[in-house]
Amino acid sequence: MNLVDLHVHSNASDGTLTPSEIVSLAVKKKLTAIALTDHDTIDGLEEAKEASFNQPLEIIPGIELSCVYKGQEIHILGLFVDSSDPHFISEISGLKNIRDKRNQEIIRRFQEADMKFTLEEVTAGNPKTVITRAHFARVLCEKGYVKTMDQAFKKYLTYGCHFCPKKEDITPEHAMKILKDNHAFPVLAHPYLYHMGDKKTEELVMDLKDLGLLGLEVYHSSNNSYESGKLKKLTKQYGLFPTGGSDFHGNNKPDIDLGNGRGGLRISYLLLEDIKKYRKEQMGL
Repeated sequence: MNLVDLHVHSNASDGTLTPSEIVSLAVKKKLTAIALTDHDTIDGLEEAKEASFNQPLEIIPGIELSCVYKGQEIHILGLFVDSSDPHFISEISGLKNIRDKRNQEIIRRFQEADMKFTLEEVTAGNPKTVITRAHFARVLCEKGYVKTMDQAFKKYLTYGCHFCPKKEDITPEHAMKILKDNHAFPVLAHPYLYHMGDKKTEELVMDLKDLGLLGLEVYHSSNNSYESGKLKKLTKQYGLFPTGGSDFHGNNKPDIDLGNGRGGLRISYLLLEDIKKYRKEQMGL
């Protein structure tokens, strides 16, 4: 079976491997295709594309956008983004500016509490990276303020707590418009990580479907087979395409392996073929 991984992060956001290293690992694992879906950035796509040249690996250009739905942060993947689209580039730049403003405030609040570190330490030598909570968790571990990244998240980096103010809200309508205007393929990422319950999860799917959602991440490292089964039923009920990905982050999530998730993930290339067929027949792409 040809296998794919349609949810992967590099050090362009909160992963620890470079795009080139991810390509090498994917080739080693004999994956047929991967989607690089860094948070609110496409900065790693060109490197991944160049690294895959003459390799038996297809790179799906992607992104993962954060937005807020009824007070809950959710993530929407965009597959097959056009990274050369000037309007798309401008929109993504605006999202990065929102993150940068919040990150400076987070650093200020930690320094005010006499927990000292710099922006350079947060970016870990990659000034172009899009900073996420994982970057702060790593620094807090390195500085000895916490023992584990999980402890950092629970103690200091819960959304809305003193040290982790919420970002300026980006609505699902805005996120979906960014992807639709770019002719990308929008997918709701890891629905059960939002802990909304089955009824509200279905309401979320319905609302996003009305905005143009095309796919649902049925197969994910956080799902068991029962949960994936329920999500598969939702795709049939609402006419969505099932997708899947490990949500690989390298050493920031050491229990999640590229292409394998937490050990049992196997995502068939047939899912990707169905999406490609739809894009060609219905979107003319």
